[in-house]
Amino acid sequence: MRLLDKDVNLRELSPLTLAFVGDGVFDLLVRERLVCDANRPVGALTSEKIKIVCCKAQADFMGELLPILTEEESDIYRRGKNAHALTFPKNAKRSDYHKATGLEALFGYLYLKGDTERMKELFEKLNFEEMG
Repeated sequence: MRLLDKDVNLRELSPLTLAFVGDGVFDLLVRERLVCDANRPVGALTSEKIKIVCCKAQADFMGELLPILTEEESDIYRRGKNAHALTFPKNAKRSDYHKATGLEALFGYLYLKGDTERMKELFEKLNFEEMG
């Protein structure tokens, strides 16, 4: 299920476009999880979110997900990871940035495909306990 009922041809979208969507999707999943786990001040929620929605954490998460991805999902991840972004954050290693972009492309792809069940399944596999 998607929030908007708009047609999209996934084959026409670049991996960076998928990552653009996936960045927002992943961020929303993390925010929802944090809010549902405990009622905390917004500043505390933001601090926790920043630990999870960053290149290093997302790169680490991909290490957890890679063994369970389908061939199609692995292909989307690789395309995102290998995409040539013009810039990347100063405080991130280039390798982590590329892995994080792959994760975001994967989540963007699954969301736009309407496969939110698989997206949630992968999200639930992530180990957040080591983040904090």
